[in-house]
Amino acid sequence: MPRRARSFEKHLPDPDPKFSSVKYSKFINYLMERGKKTTSQRIFYDALDIVTEKMKDQDVSDARQIFDIALKNVAPLMEIKGRRIGGSNYQVPMEVQEPRRTALGMKWMIAAARARKGAPMREKLAYEIVDAFNKIGAAVKKREDTHRMAEANKAFAHFARFGNKRK
Repeated sequence: MPRRARSFEKHLPDPDPKFSSVKYSKFINYLMERGKKTTSQRIFYDALDIVTEKMKDQDVSDARQIFDIALKNVAPLMEIKGRRIGGSNYQVPMEVQEPRRTALGMKWMIAAARARKGAPMREKLAYEIVDAFNKIGAAVKKREDTHRMAEANKAFAHFARFGNKRK
């Protein structure tokens, strides 16, 4: 560990070509497998088109707005981390900071879409986005389970301030 803190700039990916958004570019990068970025871009943009088709009867018809709300519904506010204190391991609930919150939401949404069976990935992703928008689906269930675990372990919240320093 260095003795002096060194300043560094966090690398952000280039904005996506269609919407010029860094958030969508990060989602595409999480979606990507084996370096096939154009394939993941096509899947993501086709999924947004499917979302537009499915949600045009409701009052929110912009797929980008639906995606942003869905991501907000999936992103966790609390998580549990294991802390070793006094020879015992405790599951300590901690608040999730913003960059990690959206990253976890993106990863959970993609994992839930991949777990669906019987359709192309663009359709599975579109259905998962619509389900997350409506606060149902596997990704939202994962968020609720994480919050439930944090609530159950709230008694150990006072260990959160110790970090990894105290043994």
